[in-house]
Amino acid sequence: MGKVLIIGAGGVATVAAHKVCQNRDVFTDVMIASRTERKCKELAKVLNDKYGTDVRTAQVDADSVDQLVELLGAYKPDLVMNLALPYQDLTIMEACLQTGCNYLDTANYEPKDEAHFEYSWQWAYRERFEQAGLCAILGCGFDPGVTSIFTAYAAKHHFDEIQYLDIVDCNAGNHHKAFATNFNPEINIREITQKGLYWEDGKYIETEPMEIHKPLNYPNIGPRESYLLHHEEIESLVINYPTIRRARFWMTFGQQYLTYLDVIQNIGMSRIDEVEYKAPKADGTGDEVVKIVPLQFLKAVLPNPQDLGENYDGETSIGCRIRGLRGGEEHTYYVYNNCSHQAAYEETGMQGVSYTTGVPAMIGAMMFLKGLWNKPGVHNVEEFDPDPFMQQLATQGLPWHEMHDCDLEL
Repeated sequence: MGKVLIIGAGGVATVAAHKVCQNRDVFTDVMIASRTERKCKELAKVLNDKYGTDVRTAQVDADSVDQLVELLGAYKPDLVMNLALPYQDLTIMEACLQTGCNYLDTANYEPKDEAHFEYSWQWAYRERFEQAGLCAILGCGFDPGVTSIFTAYAAKHHFDEIQYLDIVDCNAGNHHKAFATNFNPEINIREITQKGLYWEDGKYIETEPMEIHKPLNYPNIGPRESYLLHHEEIESLVINYPTIRRARFWMTFGQQYLTYLDVIQNIGMSRIDEVEYKAPKADGTGDEVVKIVPLQFLKAVLPNPQDLGENYDGETSIGCRIRGLRGGEEHTYYVYNNCSHQAAYEETGMQGVSYTTGVPAMIGAMMFLKGLWNKPGVHNVEEFDPDPFMQQLATQGLPWHEMHDCDLEL
């Protein structure tokens, strides 16, 4: 039915590739490309041996529009699945426009030299994608992604007016490492060390990092301290659902994680600017001045998130807690998914955080190839019909659950 190019070979791309190969009636031709083709070839061999597929590979620098244009022009995919880093969203979108390819990603653009992310850079491409008759689907992971679709589903089936939205993300797993991040360390640490941000009464309110927190109960897990963060799906949801009075995003962190993070910040290892230091020359003739970005150096010495799965136990719980009106009466609604790290590892070799992002990326691509999510322009996922996506979510490894008129604790 469709030809896809997956850009990236990390944990999320690995999960998405497994799920793509499990749905060969939809994905008839698959290529995986990244800066290091060796990683693509290793993944393709696993997939081809396991599923009897013929996944192809390529090398590409996703920071280079020219290289991307050359690859897309030669392969001619129906859809490019951008599962690389958010730094590369704009170069890949530009290459898609130049070669007539449709686009999907899981996280919004973030400049390398500033720990700041918002949709404005990608929304600026709307008119060009519309004029080209191409579709760009933004933020099709879990959060953002499924949480936005949960909200759209709630608005369609359970509310006349959504007024309060709290997205809650709990990772109650244990990877048995002193300190490790569940996805790219550089992106993860940049995200959670930013100031918090939430929407209330028509404006954004900024907080200090981790300033607002409270214990919340998560299904099958229990109480976990949850911290208010800035997260990108809030930006599009309050536009697409203007009745929302308050929208917030919460994530859990263990005390040991926060202690290590505090040390990392205090000693300057979370810096994203270049610093100079003297390093011995390889030929032993003295020292030379070398420039490094501390956070990128830290990423190189921390555990690789792709290697955490084997000993990872416990589960994640991510969902939306919503309060609003239906028929003039106030109701509450909690829709969520719990994902086992071990079950994710047994199926794909990756832990649950990669799984909960990679599976929705595949489903979004499936929605596009089936013609269910396909309209010219640049769109966030809540702008499409949530029902077929929710149906696939329940059968592709991320079953969801509902609680009506319950105590939301918020």
